[in-house]
Amino acid sequence: MSDCCTPDGSCSTGATQSTATAAADSVSTVYTVTGMTCGHCKSSVTKAVSEIDGVLGVEVDVDAGRVAVTTSGEPDDAAFAKAVDEAGYKLTGRAA
Repeated sequence: MSDCCTPDGSCSTGATQSTATAAADSVSTVYTVTGMTCGHCKSSVTKAVSEIDGVLGVEVDVDAGRVAVTTSGEPDDAAFAKAVDEAGYKLTGRAA
């Protein structure tokens, strides 16, 4: 991974995190992800997970190594693991 973060910890690529309003019948799931260390990591994981069908919202906590995902139905753990892996990180499972 390249160091693309500014001294204040923000991402120098200009990527931003987007969120969506969750539907009443949405499902919230928290995953543990290893390898995230900076704002660019947060942006990369947010983008990768947001592109999965049915995702309504994504919140990434780099310090805790957690990704909270809101979906329109039951989440596909394998799809999330693949997206996170392709972004360069490792989804290690659902958080307890």
